[in-house]
Amino acid sequence: MATKRMSIMGTKHVISAGHYLAAHAGFEVLEAGGNAIDAGVAAGIAIGVLQTDKVNFAGVAPQIIYTAKNKKVHCIDGLGVWPKAITPDYFQKKHGGKIPKGVERCVVPAAPDAWITALEHFGTMSFGDVASYAIRFARDGFPMHPMMSEFIKKNEENYKRWPASRKVFLPKGRPPEVGEVFRQPDLGGTMQYMADQEKKAARKGRKAGLKAARDAFYKGDIARAVTQFIEKEGGPMRFEDFADFRVKFEPTVRTRFDDIELHACGPWSQGPVLPMALNILRGFDLKAMGHNSPEYIHVVTEALKLAFADRHHHFGDPNFVKVPMKGLLSERYSTHRRSLISLEKAWGEMPPAGDPETLAEIRQRCVPAPESDEAPGPGDTSYLCVIDSDGNAFSCTPSDGSDKTPIIPGVGILCSGRGTQSWSDPTHPCSVAPGKRPRLTPNPAMAFKNGRVYMPFGTPGGDVQCQAMLQVFLNVNVFGMAPQAAVEAPRFAGYSFPGSFEPHPYYPGRLHMEKSLAEEFGEELRDMGHKVYEWDESTWLAGAVCTIVNDHKNGVLHGGADPRRPAYVLGW
Repeated sequence: MATKRMSIMGTKHVISAGHYLAAHAGFEVLEAGGNAIDAGVAAGIAIGVLQTDKVNFAGVAPQIIYTAKNKKVHCIDGLGVWPKAITPDYFQKKHGGKIPKGVERCVVPAAPDAWITALEHFGTMSFGDVASYAIRFARDGFPMHPMMSEFIKKNEENYKRWPASRKVFLPKGRPPEVGEVFRQPDLGGTMQYMADQEKKAARKGRKAGLKAARDAFYKGDIARAVTQFIEKEGGPMRFEDFADFRVKFEPTVRTRFDDIELHACGPWSQGPVLPMALNILRGFDLKAMGHNSPEYIHVVTEALKLAFADRHHHFGDPNFVKVPMKGLLSERYSTHRRSLISLEKAWGEMPPAGDPETLAEIRQRCVPAPESDEAPGPGDTSYLCVIDSDGNAFSCTPSDGSDKTPIIPGVGILCSGRGTQSWSDPTHPCSVAPGKRPRLTPNPAMAFKNGRVYMPFGTPGGDVQCQAMLQVFLNVNVFGMAPQAAVEAPRFAGYSFPGSFEPHPYYPGRLHMEKSLAEEFGEELRDMGHKVYEWDESTWLAGAVCTIVNDHKNGVLHGGADPRRPAYVLGW
């Protein structure tokens, strides 16, 4: 397949990131002697400046990290929790079951702690060193890119709601035009303050410096400014919620596909959807069906429907709900779920969930009324991955959009609005509760061959994430595509499940396909029962997958960066 971009390869190190300047920042760190974790953190923090419409420095940053020296996989959740003052019926009593825009949907920001925790345990550099690129981009500015300009224009009325948001995103009283220099001095000042506190404490050692940077955010002036603003605005977040917070190390969930071992994030995210769908698809001869044939699109869509149905019923913070993860990933259960797929007819709605112990069907709960013809909204988020010369790898999906929660005056950050992915209904596994994590859509992944890192990958896109990731994974590992071709290939995505974002819209049977696919195969898929809708070709709504494939035989790293968004690869 011909590609829009040439394939970028390297023999030493490679980074693929959701913005070209973030890739540059990470690459400079690698060239300066930093490892994959240092470079990944530098790129991730930079993305919170360069794509600040879709990623927030004080948002979420789930990470999967591989350390080659001890051959271990680590997962940092990078996800905040509801404040202590929240109650399970908070939104039912105050807002009739809705989780409104503004500070009431805020959970504790996790990304700063996630970045610093990764550096502390697996990196070699200081916070100030890796954050210097982001600080520069925030202070000096960068040219506004088309997708960000378009997003701000589309959501201008939301930004007008709050004075500090207007100041940042409508700096001349209007959305910035493409090519105008976009500056965020308050955000740069916040990160610089953390770096300065680190530098003061660094005489006691690197870890003491990192602790000081963290404390500056969670136990100092930044936390006070954020929580005082939220209290004034009527939200339940308090200083103690910041001071008592720490990110969690979580086990990954794993499956095998041929000779590949895939690691994904746990059920505190939507991560298990990917290995569960792969387990179902193992029983089909996908290659014989042909890439993006009607039969292939149908089977992949139906497997995803079954996995998303289980997501809806089972997934939630494992500290609060019992998730039968072992059973959901078992061969017995996967075989059973596979048997529910008809090769001729699509599920017209969300399938029932399953009990992995008894194999009984479970009636779905908390299912909203089907939505009208209005198109599903896009997700926020970005993604980056790195492999270094020692074989360490970093995979991360930073996120939190900017249009539904206010910028904190004088600080330049948002307080993570990830509470939008909780449910106000106390019977749902993702219900609101003090200290509980929402179920997160961002979910990085990493694959291995013969015990060596093979393929970190991920994407933005909300509920499209696992769907785009699955297709790219199959493009590479079933159809033998090079990574750049794999991420550029036309995609499709279904919405036959309640969405992850408030108000959790449900579009039974809906299947979106990029224009070339819809024109060629739309009618055949409609005949199978799919409600086919056409996307523009190469639309950013279909995600923007970044990946690196490690060719162990030849010692070459092959990068792929999706041109649907401003993602780029750099390698050496």
